[in-house]
Amino acid sequence: MSFDRPFSAMTSLAAPVVAALVLLAPALMLPTRVQAAQQSALSDSAKSDIAGSDDSKSEGVKAPGSQTTGAGNAGNIASVDQANPAQPRSITSRAIDKVKAVAKSAGDIFSRVPCLSPKGGVKSMGSLPHVAGKLAAGQPVVIVAFGSSSTAGYGSSSPEFTYPNRLAAQLHRKYPGADITVLNRGVGGEDAPEMMKRIQTSVIDAKPDLVIWQVGTNAVLRNLDPAETAKMVEDGVARIQAAGADLVLVDPQYSPKVYERAESASRMVKLLNKVAELRHVGIFPRFEVMREWHDEQALPIDSFVIADGLHMNDWGYACFAQLLGDDIIMSVGQIKLGVNVPSSVQKYRPM
Repeated sequence: MSFDRPFSAMTSLAAPVVAALVLLAPALMLPTRVQAAQQSALSDSAKSDIAGSDDSKSEGVKAPGSQTTGAGNAGNIASVDQANPAQPRSITSRAIDKVKAVAKSAGDIFSRVPCLSPKGGVKSMGSLPHVAGKLAAGQPVVIVAFGSSSTAGYGSSSPEFTYPNRLAAQLHRKYPGADITVLNRGVGGEDAPEMMKRIQTSVIDAKPDLVIWQVGTNAVLRNLDPAETAKMVEDGVARIQAAGADLVLVDPQYSPKVYERAESASRMVKLLNKVAELRHVGIFPRFEVMREWHDEQALPIDSFVIADGLHMNDWGYACFAQLLGDDIIMSVGQIKLGVNVPSSVQKYRPM
């Protein structure tokens, strides 16, 4: 994997994308608009209702509840409306309507910038026989999203737009009658050393059918030895496999803060791929996919990364979840067609 295109190359794209940025402005300003609508006009009690699930104090991360369905925010807003049925268009109700409008706009975020599959195709996550078999058979499914702040959802405008919630919503749309639970087990600032301490209670005790493990970014930022991180991840993968779950690793994001440590990031990506190959598990190449957004689709960095130069925004999380969900859905389709590809087979195909 080549790391020869620093983020300074982004400046050469400025002229062609000015018009695109104008169109993107409503989506990119979404967190600010939501925050302004909530904070400037709502009473303390209304604020509490709307932001009830944003109670995490770790790393300033918005951490949704254990089960994510992608609709929690809408339910909270509805309860505020019902609590004040007699108020004739008060400041509070107008602010709530504004928040609803912003949320609806965010729901069709792909109408402004579509989420495209990588042009050249990337390595498949491999088959997910356990979770795909249960979905195909109509059995309950538990998915655990395990990781740090980009799993918890730092940078999203609300819990609804974290990647686990977006993934849950996509799977519920595809399988409306299925019993699918997606648990968000992201804790900001962690990497393999901290995650291994809670892998039993946060992951294995939930008896998951699929674990999506996002790891490696904070190891790069903290200058941890990539080889030591990979060894801990391999041990964790073995424990999750022994519990009978499918597993997908997610490598670091392509963003300015990560690229500042390009050599370490390159080693981390390569070593995580090696772990996936040795343990016969899937890997979602987030670094490669995000670099495709910038280099091939000519998207400015700030169209999918927030101002801190590290975390994804609503669009970034949404597209990440969409591509990840597409691979899960394809694996279910293979099972239904009788094409039960062993997880040890690493095929190549477009995502």
